[in-house]
Amino acid sequence: MTAFSVTVGRAALAGWQVGEGLPVVFLHAGVCDKRMWQSQMAVVAEEGWQAIAYDRRGYGETESPDETFNHVDDLEAVLASLDIHAAVFVGCSMGGGLALDFALRHPGRVIGLVLIGTSVTGAPWSATQVEQMIEAAEEDAWERGDRDMLNRVQAHEWLDGPRAKSGRVGGAVRELFFDMNAIALGKPDLTQEERPPAAWPRVGEVRAPTLLLVGDEDFTALIDRHEHLSEEMPNAFAAVLEGVAHIPSIERPELVNSMLLEFLDAIEGDDGEESDDESAH
Repeated sequence: MTAFSVTVGRAALAGWQVGEGLPVVFLHAGVCDKRMWQSQMAVVAEEGWQAIAYDRRGYGETESPDETFNHVDDLEAVLASLDIHAAVFVGCSMGGGLALDFALRHPGRVIGLVLIGTSVTGAPWSATQVEQMIEAAEEDAWERGDRDMLNRVQAHEWLDGPRAKSGRVGGAVRELFFDMNAIALGKPDLTQEERPPAAWPRVGEVRAPTLLLVGDEDFTALIDRHEHLSEEMPNAFAAVLEGVAHIPSIERPELVNSMLLEFLDAIEGDDGEESDDESAH
């Protein structure tokens, strides 16, 4: 992979690029960085696509002072630096929310979307009693400033799944999560982010072919959101991944890779166009 850096304001956004062909832009979750996509980037490049991923402000190798910014503008700058007009966008969690925000601002620049356990700006949130307990543990660790405990609680929430046994996912995958999230937790606060307008009431406007994925061990609110998006987005195909939580790209990379490549093949075969009659829900 080739490393690159894009200057936006006083920030330096750190990214990777590999392969040639139509671009696939990977947008990471809020407890990860670009490394969560290493397996997917490799197989996409092997199949003749160009794979791009970068660390947003507050994550990974990206450096940013506390200045006014918004993530959609940053994404636009990354695309401009690589001379990319349109792409397929693959986003998990907050990365999926960014992809949706971009799609609403630039519908003509989105060839397709893959949204995994996605955030949606302005979406509602609810939690079961068990989920509320782990959220309370997270809040307690945050208020005490105990970053190590916060990292462990968030690994339970997002890697294992809030209703699963803590430590369900172990080994190198867990170590990668701890490392990615520790870097994010150790970054200085960014207090001047400009929030985009709510996407939740407008998701039906996103007409690009979309693959919606969610793990059945994820938060119930995200599973409910997944079902809502599958009904509201006119060209969406939805699948629930069994035995997987919020970050399937590192927990079950071979499963995500196969579904991603199948989706990309379909887009390439359809030239990015799909009628309502042909879409699946």
